[in-house]
Amino acid sequence: MTVEFAALPGLRMAYRTWGPRGGRPVVLLPGGAGDGASWAPVAAGLADTFRLYAPDPRGFGASDRPGRYGLALYRDDVLTLCDALGLARPVLVGHSSGAVVAALVAQAHPTRVAALVLAEPPPPVPLGLRLPARPDPPPDYDWAAREAVVAELNAPDPTGWDRLARITAPTLVVAGGPSSHLPQDQLARMAARLPAGQLVTIDAGHAVPASRPVEFAATVRAFLDGPGG
Repeated sequence: MTVEFAALPGLRMAYRTWGPRGGRPVVLLPGGAGDGASWAPVAAGLADTFRLYAPDPRGFGASDRPGRYGLALYRDDVLTLCDALGLARPVLVGHSSGAVVAALVAQAHPTRVAALVLAEPPPPVPLGLRLPARPDPPPDYDWAAREAVVAELNAPDPTGWDRLARITAPTLVVAGGPSSHLPQDQLARMAARLPAGQLVTIDAGHAVPASRPVEFAATVRAFLDGPGG
């Protein structure tokens, strides 16, 4: 694993890389309070053939904390990072809010994405997610970033279901099963709404990549190596 930095407009972004430089490019987007390092266990199962990039989102890890946060900003950061790295049509793999960001990229620029893997993506319905009070001492990331994202997830764009139909890339939705706090029927609805969507369940709860990294990596590989990916 190598940690590098990209100078984006108004933002210095850290990212990690694994795998051969000539491998198929895959961008890994964390959710919650995670950063790029959280993908290391999954990367171990993919780095033999794929070229993996795992950025620290703004406000997290070694990336800058500019004080401005939101899902649209994270979407634009992914696109700008891909431009900076010369990734024309990468695969995007996202977990939780990172999966929402991946979907937003594919909605805005369908031709820029080769395939999507959305692990436990919060569906566009009011979720009633709760954060505790701002911790003291502060965590090792910008708490305002979490507040901004949770607020958006709790009040989703009412056109969210319609916008899913804009995603033309082959897409695998990975559900976490009944122990997840997300409504699993809504994840199935999301997969059905996607023009080229598939659904698979890994019974591991919401934190599928962290709880079952070997199985998750194998699932991603099977999808990308298959006829649909």
